[in-house]
Amino acid sequence: MSYETALHEDARKRIEQIGQADILVGIPSYNNAGTIGHVVRTAAEGMVKHFPDLKPVLINSDGGSPDGTRLVVLNTSVPQGVEVIATEYQGIPGKGSAFRAVFEAAKALGVKVCVVVDSDLRSITPEWIELLAGPIVKEGYGYVTPFYIRHKYDGTITNNICYPMTRMLYGLDIRQPIGGDFGFSGDLLDHYLDQDVWETDVARFGIDIWMTTTAINAGARICQTNLGAKIHDAKDPAAALGPMFRQVVGTLFGMMSKYETRWKAVTGSRPTPIYGEPKELKPEPVPVTLSVMIEKLRAGREEWGEVWDGVLSAENWTILKAILAQPHRSYRFAAEQWAPIVFDFAVAYNRSSLDKDAVIDSMTPLYYGRTAGLVVESQDMDSATFEREVIQAQARTFGELKPRLIESWGRP
Repeated sequence: MSYETALHEDARKRIEQIGQADILVGIPSYNNAGTIGHVVRTAAEGMVKHFPDLKPVLINSDGGSPDGTRLVVLNTSVPQGVEVIATEYQGIPGKGSAFRAVFEAAKALGVKVCVVVDSDLRSITPEWIELLAGPIVKEGYGYVTPFYIRHKYDGTITNNICYPMTRMLYGLDIRQPIGGDFGFSGDLLDHYLDQDVWETDVARFGIDIWMTTTAINAGARICQTNLGAKIHDAKDPAAALGPMFRQVVGTLFGMMSKYETRWKAVTGSRPTPIYGEPKELKPEPVPVTLSVMIEKLRAGREEWGEVWDGVLSAENWTILKAILAQPHRSYRFAAEQWAPIVFDFAVAYNRSSLDKDAVIDSMTPLYYGRTAGLVVESQDMDSATFEREVIQAQARTFGELKPRLIESWGRP
């Protein structure tokens, strides 16, 4: 079933009653009754405190939570003048459909700036709203991405795939392209809503990387913003990822075909401006289970070996077999080995007759394997050293090896 709109009739009526607004904060949710009240209160305070001349609206776009999430939103006290909407979105279950409802509400209200924040945030402060909306309201930016202080093992899909690939492909150093908390202008809203993606994986969990990639290729003026530490419900990277990995990475890879002409012409990368003062904060630790990740890689050969045969070049298959043969105590999986393997999967996703879901699903064990290699490299490093010597070095490796991707992409 397809949906013309993500907004229920109750939300549309509420929007008609409000009429117009200048700034809107959207909060997607599913079963977040324990955390969303703090997010709602803080975001509302941030709008009033930092943008007193702008008419504020807050909308909770919920996926039908049975735990009373929307009731918590409606019962949370907010400053006078802040209009609050709590609605259940329509469409494919997922964060993208929740965002679509937020986008539609923001457009209907004619807002100048829209901010979206996660519903499980424990580190959000009123200042976050200024940091996400201020660059748009005060400095004319079109899209604002978060710049977090994160524990070295938080955000491993970002660290190993989304960050180095986005930087390599489009030439912009955007550290958190799938950070979850963004600001964007009313003009960019129109562009987002005009795209025919709302019946695809973008409507599930592919929305963050889609928003960032679309903003880059729409020519939006982009900056990052210093939000400090992101404290939320972080998970062990060895835990099952399932559909989220497929949807995020599949969206990233799928957009390579759409923007092929652009990324092929890009060489190097340039820094993206950062708004706000740097924060001195220590992020919460994220547990990792190294042995489980290595075993998931090895189990992947049994399950996905035939697909790997169709995806990997002979050279990369030989390298992978050597990695698989390593004992735990001397396990290594380096960035120089990882980047060409990612390229093979990106090419297979776009240029082969293999099933796209199978390509991405078969990549998941390899992602665990590289994450294990990253943990081995960095066990004795603090987060700052890890960022400098592992993550930034890996991103440079992706950039240096880009000619290999272009060559493979053009091969029959």
